[in-house]
Amino acid sequence: MIEVRLSDTDSLERALKVFKKKLQKSGLLRELRRRRHYVKPSEARALKTAAAQRRARKKTDTKETW
Repeated sequence: MIEVRLSDTDSLERALKVFKKKLQKSGLLRELRRRRHYVKPSEARALKTAAAQRRARKKTDTKETW
């Protein structure tokens, strides 16, 4: 559970900024978006291999010099 403690002088905007930063750091929103729709195991494997191929291609592209 994410909790933001404020003093009397803190504003609502500051509280929201701190809350959003803590949400981002915890990865809660990323997990929520990932679980929003059911992904079949075969689709999950396809997504995973596609991501691995993108990473590998990116790694080889950056190592090459023109």
